[in-house]
Amino acid sequence: MSKEISLATVQQHNKANDLWMVIDNKVYDVTKFRDEHPGGADALIDVAGRDATKDFNDVGHSAEAREMLKKYFVGNLAASDIKKKPTPVS
Repeated sequence: MSKEISLATVQQHNKANDLWMVIDNKVYDVTKFRDEHPGGADALIDVAGRDATKDFNDVGHSAEAREMLKKYFVGNLAASDIKKKPTPVS
């Protein structure tokens, strides 16, 4: 079972040498990947410590990139920090 990590905890990891982010409600520590990132380190540093789902999806990452994320997984975003999608009004 994965541990839950609060968004407040993720926000503390917002530096080039301590770089966490949230993608699809999963928390990743991509500090070691920073210098290998094809888009450059700044692309990761810009989203450090926050939910980077939209940024990640907007770039159109490959299935290979999504697979690579798995080795940087540290836990799931705490349920209390997951944004609820609004229920459509009928």
